Amino acid sequence: MDLLEEARSIEPEIIKTRRAVHQNPELAYHEEATARMVAKRLESLGIEVKTGVGGTGVLGTLKGAKKGKVVALRADMDGLPVKEMADVDFRSKVDGVMHACGHDTHVAMLLGAARILSKHRDQLHGTVKFLFQPAEEHGGRGGAKPMIEDGAMINPKVDYVFGLHIDSDNKSGEFGLRGGAIAAAPDRFVVKVIGKGGHGSAPHQTVDPVYIAAQLILALQGVSGRMIDPVQPFVISIGAVHSGTKENIIPDEAVLEGTIRTLDEATRRRAKVKVEEVSKGVAQAFGAKAEVEFEKDAYPVTVNDEEATDRAVRVLRRIQGTKVKIQKPILGGEDFSRFLQKAPGTFYFLGTNNPSKGCVYPNHSSKFKVDEDVLKIGTASLAMLAMEFSNPKGPA
Repeated sequence: MDLLEEARSIEPEIIKTRRAVHQNPELAYHEEATARMVAKRLESLGIEVKTGVGGTGVLGTLKGAKKGKVVALRADMDGLPVKEMADVDFRSKVDGVMHACGHDTHVAMLLGAARILSKHRDQLHGTVKFLFQPAEEHGGRGGAKPMIEDGAMINPKVDYVFGLHIDSDNKSGEFGLRGGAIAAAPDRFVVKVIGKGGHGSAPHQTVDPVYIAAQLILALQGVSGRMIDPVQPFVISIGAVHSGTKENIIPDEAVLEGTIRTLDEATRRRAKVKVEEVSKGVAQAFGAKAEVEFEKDAYPVTVNDEEATDRAVRVLRRIQGTKVKIQKPILGGEDFSRFLQKAPGTFYFLGTNNPSKGCVYPNHSSKFKVDEDVLKIGTASLAMLAMEFSNPKGPA
């Protein structure tokens, strides 16, 4: 069967779904309308549906006519707190909220794959689970973990799991895959510098937390430059500084918010220790105190199974008109990592960069646009992976 041709035949529906979701984005843990639409669509295909999974998540289960493996396919549903500036006719109707990372396309492509697979349930081996996940953008607890806790990966137990993500860096229609670590652990931290406030005209009578915070921002760059193995991918960024109420008042406290990104657990542990040591050391040197807190339950490193990824590459290379390349690791975080801790599989990318259509802005940009010509390709890829990996004989 030619699954790309089947995806092409329902392309208008896939695009229509994507645009409807795009116009009505919902933030993490509030994907109620999106979830209702997804559940209704799956039910219309004769797929068993469970709602309220992990909060607003939806789990669809399609049982094939033949015995085989259990394959899970995931799409995240949440938007971002971004005011849309893209020049499209179907701009967000929700002020300050936008699908700026392609999650609208993920929903549309997975629903398209569900339609194709439901049509072929007589030829389908095993079971396909459709994971429509909330709160991927949350960054801490996220949406994958609550879905797992609600049993999404068991009864029946998932043998393989796959997640597709639209990517603004790769060329349109180009798949990016990589075995091993592909996305980082994003550890958010907060440093509170506690000093002694006073009048701006007499800094010698104070312990100025703003000045100390400025020194600390510079010193923390030494963690990446001088304390972490330079061969290991690692970045540390301070994204927010909060302090003070008036120009002539030296405050009592200053607060820094930042993130570290790592691709292996050893580097992650060392980096967290060093951030705390440097923060407390710099503060102490100026007579202040530093309190350091890392967000609990942050996403782990996203690690693709080597064998499953190699097999997925062979499957995707059969899709005509596309290219499969080895994806460079990214330092963005992904809670698909939690699904990969429960079953082997792969998290892969589909390029949407197309300058001729103005699709050049990065994910999370207010001007982010998707080349909709790639949606049928992504839909076909998900359906193919489900068909091939559910077959007990395995992909060619």
